[in-house]
This record gives sequence, C-alpha cells and structure tokens, in this order.
Amino acid sequence: MSRLHIHIAVDDIEQNIRFYTALFGANPSVTKSDYVKWELANPAVNFAISNQGKNAGLDHVGIQAENEDELRALQTRLKEADIQGIAQEDAACCYARSDKYWSTDPQGIAWEAFHTLDTVPTFNDGETIQTESSCCIPAMPSSGQCC
Repeated sequence: MSRLHIHIAVDDIEQNIRFYTALFGANPSVTKSDYVKWELANPAVNFAISNQGKNAGLDHVGIQAENEDELRALQTRLKEADIQGIAQEDAACCYARSDKYWSTDPQGIAWEAFHTLDTVPTFNDGETIQTESSCCIPAMPSSGQCC
C-alpha cells in the first residue's frame, strides 16, 4: 500500500504530539526526542490543488470524515485535548457542500475536518471569498491555537 507523506517542521514537539494524537485518534508509531511519526491506515488521502488562492504553496490540510458521527468524534477528540476550533455547517466550498470543523496546529497550519453532504455547481458555489486561502478557511487567530 502506498501512502502520502507529509512532514511539518515544528517548534515544540510535545505540543504537536498532543495536537496530532488528538487529531488522528492514534498514538505515534515512532517517537524520538526530535522526531515523531504516525503511520496511519485511516484516514486515506484526498489531495486537491487549485489556482483560486492569492498565494501558491500549502493552503491547508485536512481529514475527510466518512459520515457525521466520524466528524463529531474527531471534533470531540480535539476539544477533549483542549484544542479549540471553529465549526461551519452546510458550508459551500470547493465545489462541495460540507459540515466542517477547523483547527490550527501549533505552527498555525489550518486543519479542516469535514463531511461532504453534496456537490455545488461552481467553486465556493459562486461566492467570492475574501481570504488569502483558496478554500473557505475562517479567520483564525495566528497564535497557533484556533479560537
């Protein structure tokens, strides 16, 4: 089985272990003083690109939940780890209508947890979004912890 690899440089290993363990619902498979790795079979990858953003590069990362219960469980794990976020219900974004829960990791990278409800005919359902992001990331504090 192939799997997507994402490596993020971080400032605080312990803060990030807490964040990513809660986000993924799994403990790391490798833990060193300067390196931590999660080898996950679930979630699988949904990889997207667009030219809608103002800046090229990493826009955000996320986990697509299979159903509403899975989305709620992910949101609950983050809240129980005292990681705040922003919920969006029935949001039109990137040719889809979804329920979402946004959080940020300690570096300020936006994480989108979402459950797709339906498709929409145009990017963001034709709505112009004034943001640096190509997607519908709500305004979040830059402190490394959302809201």
